[in-house]
Amino acid sequence: MITKSKIWLSSPHMGGSEETFVKEAFDTNWIAPLGPNVDAFEKSIEDYLGNDLNVAVLSSGTAAIHLALELLGVTDGDEVICQSFTFSASANPITYLGAKPVFVDSERETWNMSPQLLEKAILAGIAKGKKPKAIIAVHLYGMPYKVGEITAIADRFKIPIVEDSAEALGSTYNNMPCGGFGKLGVLSFNGNKIITTSGGGALVSKCLELKSKAVFLATQARDNAPHYQHSHIGYNYRMSNVLAGIGRGQMKVLEERVMARRRNHKYYIEKLGKQTAIEFLKEPMGFHSNRWLSCILFPSYDTREKIRLALLDENIESRPLWKPMHLQPVFSDCAQFVDGTSEDLFNRGLCLPSGSNLSENDLDRVAEIIIKTLAI
Repeated sequence: MITKSKIWLSSPHMGGSEETFVKEAFDTNWIAPLGPNVDAFEKSIEDYLGNDLNVAVLSSGTAAIHLALELLGVTDGDEVICQSFTFSASANPITYLGAKPVFVDSERETWNMSPQLLEKAILAGIAKGKKPKAIIAVHLYGMPYKVGEITAIADRFKIPIVEDSAEALGSTYNNMPCGGFGKLGVLSFNGNKIITTSGGGALVSKCLELKSKAVFLATQARDNAPHYQHSHIGYNYRMSNVLAGIGRGQMKVLEERVMARRRNHKYYIEKLGKQTAIEFLKEPMGFHSNRWLSCILFPSYDTREKIRLALLDENIESRPLWKPMHLQPVFSDCAQFVDGTSEDLFNRGLCLPSGSNLSENDLDRVAEIIIKTLAI
């Protein structure tokens, strides 16, 4: 039996220069956690984001969220507002600090945090004497959240935003790069992201002092002493010099990767846009998505599953949209401010293969199977 070649949802895509920087680490014996690649990788991200931002590269995006919350003083018993429609890594670090997530549903235009429900959640917290300590807002699938509206609400109530840009490197809002809108920003370089370091992430800050504190905590919080002395609890969260070398090479092709993913999305619209059973997420005015994943909606859960299984039968990976956090068993006792939007999107939505290394033949296979299955 001939097995058709696998089409992945979002596989790593090397640019060619990564090996040079990794070899440099080996040749100079900089295999230790820190080194020249770490400094250069951070500088390349800072140059890309602009606005005098400061970047600390870490072991994961989850680590970055954890450190961000700690830097904002989140502690046991606090409440942190979190977008419900997201991956669990956005919410899990809240619990690391003994705090409690409060989940806020999405709006239809961008699928991100609803400004109206955010304000409702804040007022409810204040009314019971528990003003939220922070807000975690997510640029889902590369689509920026409503930065202007969310920021205005956060500023009015003086609550800092942790901007989860794990999926949004290369996206912009009003021509400004995502990652620098919050008090602290978070990036991810996991293997399926727009660029990768195999595993890794970054914390972005407008304040150099906050970056310095993050680096201190991420390197086991070692005090400035000739011996190992610790006055704070620290973490082993810094990125290695070897992985940072991969990141340096990936930054050189970031813009190409964004263009490729946007081409994929355009292709899907051209091939599938006339199908009445398919709905695409559009970019509002001023929003520019990296289209990390191309996502579509079907009329029902049954149709979504029929398409997903048909693709799977052809060795093509697709995936339902994120299951909202307020529906996850582990968060069943958390407060929620929802109106059914994210649950509906989860039930009807599907992420299509979106890697920057997909060929036109790959995209044709995906589209043809979807069209054929819808016709049955």
